[in-house]
Amino acid sequence: MGTLRAVTPDAIATDPTQQNTWICLPTYNELENLERMIRALAVERSEHGLARVTVLVIDDGSPDGTGAVADRMAEEFDWVQVLHRTAKEGLGRAYLAGFQVALDAGAELVMEMDCDFSHDPKDVHRLIAASTQADLILGSRGVTGGGVKGWPLSRRIISRGGSFYARTILGLRVRDLTGGFKLFHRRVLEAIDFDRVEAAGYTFQIELTYRARQKGFSVLEVPIIFIDREFGESKMTGSIVTEAMVKVWQLKLRRDRRAQR
Repeated sequence: MGTLRAVTPDAIATDPTQQNTWICLPTYNELENLERMIRALAVERSEHGLARVTVLVIDDGSPDGTGAVADRMAEEFDWVQVLHRTAKEGLGRAYLAGFQVALDAGAELVMEMDCDFSHDPKDVHRLIAASTQADLILGSRGVTGGGVKGWPLSRRIISRGGSFYARTILGLRVRDLTGGFKLFHRRVLEAIDFDRVEAAGYTFQIELTYRARQKGFSVLEVPIIFIDREFGESKMTGSIVTEAMVKVWQLKLRRDRRAQR
């Protein structure tokens, strides 16, 4: 495992709000949430001087009409763009497609967040402000000041246990490995070979943070309060939990084989 890499002054902007920032917002059947989220992000942009923030909605062919709402929002706001995908291939594939669009458009910072308000849009400026301190910023439920609202005890145990399981096996000191509210500097995503990223579901969050640390990039966890969705259905399934358990060991074994060469 590489040591934490120092962030040099010439690698960051003195004012992160002036960086070309793209927020990747994957959707599948988020009809009840998408317009509300876009309008909340409009307020966040206005109140915190985030005029260079672009929101990219990545819709995986939602049958409930989410894609049409995304197109309507893009017509109303010139800072909203839409990537329509014809098949539901998993969260990881949607994010990677969105990341590539953002990088091709010249994004300097790339954020990922959920559309269901489990990630508070009012926290966007906090993650952007923290981008001067590390290469990868994580909105974390696991550090002091962070937490979860609206989850039953059983899901809290699964989440905390999953994060502990992953960081123990992979040897990472990140407290919230499974969180999906993240901000990447461009250089981090450019250093990761997207073709080698294997996780399609929520294990994608673990894998990308792991790959970033393997490349020696620094990570900072910023406390957030994660709020369970009010509208729509959770995408979490038993198969996603199983994938996570298997994928973590695959990542570790692959690392161990490379170390033995």
